[in-house]
Amino acid sequence: MRLIRFEDASGQVRMGEQLGPDEARVIRGDVFGSHEVTNEKARVKRLLAPIEPPNVIAIGLNYQRHAAESGTKVPAFPLVFFKLTTSVVGPGEPIVLPAEAPDEVDYEAELAVVIGRRARKVSEADALRYVLGYTCANDVSARDCQIRRDKQWARAKGFDTFCPLGPCVVIDPAMNPGALPIRARLSGQVMQDSNTADMIFSVPRLISYLSYQFTLLPGTVICTGTPEGVGCARKPPVYLKPGDTITIEIDGIGELSNPVVADR
Repeated sequence: MRLIRFEDASGQVRMGEQLGPDEARVIRGDVFGSHEVTNEKARVKRLLAPIEPPNVIAIGLNYQRHAAESGTKVPAFPLVFFKLTTSVVGPGEPIVLPAEAPDEVDYEAELAVVIGRRARKVSEADALRYVLGYTCANDVSARDCQIRRDKQWARAKGFDTFCPLGPCVVIDPAMNPGALPIRARLSGQVMQDSNTADMIFSVPRLISYLSYQFTLLPGTVICTGTPEGVGCARKPPVYLKPGDTITIEIDGIGELSNPVVADR
């Protein structure tokens, strides 16, 4: 199932099973608990971020070739950081280059995991049983804040609009999160082109590891890291600028596109 959160023709926000680009079958109830996929159909006026997460947990340097392009030693344990929930936006919503740091804003194509039920100290073998589904994410990052100005990642990764999610959550227990082609296209040009098979720490390993550090609540989003090809590693660097469109694409999930605008 392709789970979406959307605004219908009347402006009401609903959850639904996507039937086409402009139509959904309405879901009533709590998608993390008791719910019903009804026969009611609704027109999709606007797609929203498919989940309103209680927490967004992210992983740095989790692809072999990205670690290599960064000139960084492969980490022995997952490198964990957090993105503010206020950074979450949906498909088509603008990424705003913040007035405080507009010049070195970078893209990062990522597979995002949505936790389906409360998870605490789960085994790697059981980890995927706690997954609701998968979506696309863009871990937008202000590199000047991250690398030089703050020398830590909270502000750099947490600005408003810096966590686009979507277009849907694919709920498919047969999907292998360790074998998904993943790409980023900047105004049509392919910038990242890899596969989740290049991850250092697999999705089951990440879920298990994180569940031993924190309680993973239903709806928690885990951004699993980005492959090689980020803008700051290019020569010369390539950063987002007003008028750009950045698209994250994962085979079997879909495309997440967002325009880039200046902070007015």
